[in-house]
Amino acid sequence: MVFTKPVRKKRNFKSLTLAVADTPEAAPGASTAAGTAQGLVGSAPSPFVGNNSAPISLAGGGAFQESVLPLELGVELRLDLREEDLEVGKPMGEGAGGTVVKAVHRPTQTPMALKFIRADFSIRQQILKELQILHECNSPYIVSFYGAYPKDNGVQVCLEFMDLRSFDGIYRKNGPIPVPVIGQVTYSVLQGLKYLYEDLRVMHRDIKPSNILLNSLGFIKICDFGISKEMVSSIANTFVGTASYMSPERMNGGSYTVKSDIWSLGLTLMELVLGRYPLKGEGESMSIFEMLSYINTETLPQLSDEQFPPGLCDLVAKCLIKDPAKRPTLKDLLNHQYTCESAGENVNIEQWAASLVIPDF
Repeated sequence: MVFTKPVRKKRNFKSLTLAVADTPEAAPGASTAAGTAQGLVGSAPSPFVGNNSAPISLAGGGAFQESVLPLELGVELRLDLREEDLEVGKPMGEGAGGTVVKAVHRPTQTPMALKFIRADFSIRQQILKELQILHECNSPYIVSFYGAYPKDNGVQVCLEFMDLRSFDGIYRKNGPIPVPVIGQVTYSVLQGLKYLYEDLRVMHRDIKPSNILLNSLGFIKICDFGISKEMVSSIANTFVGTASYMSPERMNGGSYTVKSDIWSLGLTLMELVLGRYPLKGEGESMSIFEMLSYINTETLPQLSDEQFPPGLCDLVAKCLIKDPAKRPTLKDLLNHQYTCESAGENVNIEQWAASLVIPDF
């Protein structure tokens, strides 16, 4: 993949405002539309579909084009968010934290993902204040934040709309994620975690396939990261996140560190490349205690280097080291041979994205 010098954006490049009143770099694999059209003309059916272990390298992707910038990162756009200006569409999903629907900001016709977070009044204003940190976020590997406002018994959060949705839905509909795409997912998530951890001093706390999103331009971004630096010290020892991807030290009640995100990343990459959750059978559920017992007593599954690149197998195995003291750091993974090779690969994610079957909202 070819990279140009990273684009440095201004803080709060959209000049957006956050309603907190008292009243109730280019992502790897992304390419321009023109470049993708050239790559697709006269080509055979996409080799990505149904063959996740085949070596794939499609020219035309990777280089960050200035023409993508207005579409992907926005121009000097200002949205004065008011509920009456939002046209709410169909539901996009629902989780433990709240529901997500598609919406359009009528004055600018900007599509958004509108997430409602349930919260009682005692913490609602605190959540709104904590969300202000997202205005500092200017990474192409992080879903953009447009603003938030109080609503009913919670907070309405307006986020960038990623039209192809999450990777868990993608693999469930289309099969295992192709190995070249896994390389770009690895690189993008690690870059996103690096930005959150080093620039914003935030740990994601919930890495899983449903929190890694894709859009039709080929950008891979993480969403739903947890809390700002102001709240880390006060609630770092509470259970936050999904038990299926929770590190063993967190299940044991230990402190949350970036090593916990690394464990979750290892499970996530294994799930995407296999097309199934690796620690239990399809339809099988385990309580947090059963999961902890399984992790502590069983030998964890590993990717086969006869089926997958040895570098990917090694990176995933290192992420899933049970002892967090022996687990690699974020810097180690960024310097891992597989990550470095993935950063240099010329994979056209946009062309692959165009081949996907995505249900309508």
